[in-house]
Amino acid sequence: MILEVRVFAGLEKQIPGARYGQPVEVDAPDGSSVHDLLRILNISEELVFAVLINGVHAKKEDTLKPGDRVSFFPPVGGG
Repeated sequence: MILEVRVFAGLEKQIPGARYGQPVEVDAPDGSSVHDLLRILNISEELVFAVLINGVHAKKEDTLKPGDRVSFFPPVGGG
């Protein structure tokens, strides 16, 4: 299944050719979860704080569907 993935705040460095906030098309097996997608992308789960699927907060256990738009955000600091 084809997914649209966007990464932010430094996570783009984990995917060769990815750019901040720009969509990357990823082909994943049907029934993949967010956990599976992170493995496919070779992104450590510890680097991801928030996940959105189609603009809605999601859990790493959630199952993805063809055409889903998945966004990953790392924890960010500030003060």
